[in-house]
Amino acid sequence: MGMVRNLALGALGVVVIGAGVVALRTATYEPPGAADLSGVKLAAARPVDTAKAARNLSQAIRFNTVTHQDPAEDQPGEWDRLHAFLQSAYPAAHAAMTREIVGKQTLIYTWAGSDPALAPIILMAHQDVVPVTPGTEGSWKHPPFSGEIADGAVWGRGSVDDKGTLITLFEALDSLAAQGFKPKRSIILVSGEDEEVRGTGARAAAAALKARGVKALFVLDEGLAVITDNPVTHKPVALIGVAEKGYATLQITAPAPGGHSSTPPKDTGVTTLSRAVLAVAGKPFPMKFSGPGADMLRTLAPGAGGPVKMAVANEWLFGPLLISQFSASPAGAAMLHTTIAPTMLKGSPKENVLPQDATAWINYRISPDDSSASVMARAQAAVGKLPVKLSWVKPPEEPSPVSSTSSEGWKLIAALAGNEAGAPVAPSLVLGGTDSRYLSGVANDVYRFAPTWMSLTDSEMIHGTNEHMTLENLTRMVRFYERLVETACG
Repeated sequence: MGMVRNLALGALGVVVIGAGVVALRTATYEPPGAADLSGVKLAAARPVDTAKAARNLSQAIRFNTVTHQDPAEDQPGEWDRLHAFLQSAYPAAHAAMTREIVGKQTLIYTWAGSDPALAPIILMAHQDVVPVTPGTEGSWKHPPFSGEIADGAVWGRGSVDDKGTLITLFEALDSLAAQGFKPKRSIILVSGEDEEVRGTGARAAAAALKARGVKALFVLDEGLAVITDNPVTHKPVALIGVAEKGYATLQITAPAPGGHSSTPPKDTGVTTLSRAVLAVAGKPFPMKFSGPGADMLRTLAPGAGGPVKMAVANEWLFGPLLISQFSASPAGAAMLHTTIAPTMLKGSPKENVLPQDATAWINYRISPDDSSASVMARAQAAVGKLPVKLSWVKPPEEPSPVSSTSSEGWKLIAALAGNEAGAPVAPSLVLGGTDSRYLSGVANDVYRFAPTWMSLTDSEMIHGTNEHMTLENLTRMVRFYERLVETACG
């Protein structure tokens, strides 16, 4: 009995000590690696001519710079019209900057600084937009390429993604130039022609800048925003993308003899392919509480308080619970691992013909701690000895490097984002792709953030129906870019 009592007392002591450790770590928790932003001296806000910005965004939306999957459907003349409009609408900016075209229609503007020893900054926004799904035009409150200014917003395809950024960058630069601003640090504006489908323009711009030996302080492109109803704190938070996932599409082909469907063999190309797809999809990448997705939660935990703060402060104990809770939604799960999404299938051209080959396409978004090589190795292991062939549809795009959250560039952007939003700032992971991934070789850090305020449901309009930029967000964007340029380059 004495031994049992002692073991019970010992177990109780362990529980008490453990509870004490958890309580102490929770009470003293601070986000790891949080940069001190107090020393950043931000430029004062300037008045914004919102009506002018709205008119110019409205006009930009009317240019049908749609990139299609088939380049033959594009209308190159629309890009020419957009370029001419930018030159006429922003004379002061064009007088201050040099302009060149690389690739087919990608723009590089350079506003030379007075001190060549200072690393430049690179600001980005793409010119092209996605198509409007045929048959959905009637669901728009205002025609998708009308640029209608109504109900406190500018409506149309590209108003948010990404002509809103392009126009507000020019509004900011033109205003500064007209007021006699002289930058010490050079400013480079890169505007890709085909971000939505190919990214060849951004690659051409990156190659041109690299050939000149450019090494920028930072790149700032689209990506994330101020989320007004983030599920961690249920309050606004400015999320800045410090990395983005890689992109790859795997093709699985199951060769087969074909023939008439009235005399099928035991296994057809379709059944073999089905087993292969299920095998690959059935071996998901493990979720890890690491990388930018986890860093976002670590940063926001103090503001969330309660169980969230306790769990994050004690990852050693609650790590599995954090993963379980964070991955409850598809977006949360995508933050923590490489995703596998079978998207397309092809078999026989006729219902009563056995296919001579059956093919599936599986799209991967690759986490920063994985690579296309690890993706292929995992898929090969999953299909084992099944008689299928695996290949990439095109060369994969690897995940981007993870940018610093303690560098000068981070401090500038984070301090301004927090000041403008009046909200906490946190690093995060961009699940999609941006043109900025191609410029990692010409900058110390690449960040992905636009100072728009959006709810989680607002984001559904991007690439969807009723895309619009509110006048409040338009004002915020112009003001943010003006202050950023003055702070970083003044």
